[in-house]
Amino acid sequence: MTTFEIPTIATDRLRLRAFQASDLDAYAAMQANPEVMRHMVTGRTSTRIEVWRTMATSLGSWLLRGYGMWACEKIDDNAFVGSVGIFQPLDWPEPEIAYALDRPYWGQGFATEAAREVLRHGFEDLGLRRIFASHFRHNPASGRVLLKLGMRHEGCQREHIRKWDLMVDSELYGILRQEWKNPE
Repeated sequence: MTTFEIPTIATDRLRLRAFQASDLDAYAAMQANPEVMRHMVTGRTSTRIEVWRTMATSLGSWLLRGYGMWACEKIDDNAFVGSVGIFQPLDWPEPEIAYALDRPYWGQGFATEAAREVLRHGFEDLGLRRIFASHFRHNPASGRVLLKLGMRHEGCQREHIRKWDLMVDSELYGILRQEWKNPE
């Protein structure tokens, strides 16, 4: 049997850790919120079963790639904030920083704080050469987060996602390890 330990890392206010079965209720509630999910790839809410599969896929990515998505919680009260990490499905060209926060946690700097630590982990701990990111055009707040991280806007893309038969307009960003500067 192969075992693999998913690292737990912390920022001043947040803990990034492996998903646990006990996260299902909070994560399913977040992904049932249309306001949150309109910014995600499918643009639609998810069922509990789909959220369970997302959590299982996140855990499997760690074993197969050595990186993946973390559950994100507040340190002071252990409240589930959302998910953040390095995402790279099989058909993705390179590692992507990704984050999704539950609605009560928007506008408090949590996305920037968590994503900054994910970039640090990707470059310092994993030795990745480049990390990219994208966001839908209708979500400029996410673009502001990426710019705060020092990522460069690289253009836009109109893409057909066959799995869900969707056309999406995305803004693309990227950063190389040598361009990244740890703010500490």
